[in-house]
Amino acid sequence: MNSPSDPPSKPWYREPWPWFLISLPAAAVVGGIATVWIAATNADGLVVGDYYRAGLAINQVLARDDRARRLGLGATLQAEDGSLALSLDGRLATHPERLTLVLAHPTRAGMDQGLVLHHAGAGRYRAAMPALPAGKWHAQLSDDTSAWRLSGVLYSPFTRPAVLGAGATSTARGD
Repeated sequence: MNSPSDPPSKPWYREPWPWFLISLPAAAVVGGIATVWIAATNADGLVVGDYYRAGLAINQVLARDDRARRLGLGATLQAEDGSLALSLDGRLATHPERLTLVLAHPTRAGMDQGLVLHHAGAGRYRAAMPALPAGKWHAQLSDDTSAWRLSGVLYSPFTRPAVLGAGATSTARGD
């Protein structure tokens, strides 16, 4: 029985402790839903489906690097007047009319970009400057027949020239 001096008891939903205890599992549910949403919208592009075939292809890539090394090939990339300019040096009989430059994001395959650079004479090539988010990019340059390959690492936005080499890990950091 209640004595006249006892204060009236509050209903449970007016007490702070039940709400605190309910908030812990509710926070876990919200965190789980957020994790599922992040996992569903950001696919992992790092896993290769046929890793054996990708491993065999490494030998072909190494042969392309060796050919570029034997030809003494090197390239310099730089931004000029809103476009991407490349100068190709080496012992080539004739310069190809087009080169292919692949700019690959290290972790997000969906952001990779392929550019075709057109010969502008005297070993110089040009292409429209792509919109690259700031960060690290792996660059691979090859001719149309994929007989040779030059590679390097760029950091965008790049304001200094970047040098690509045969099997190199050349880098150019932007300021």
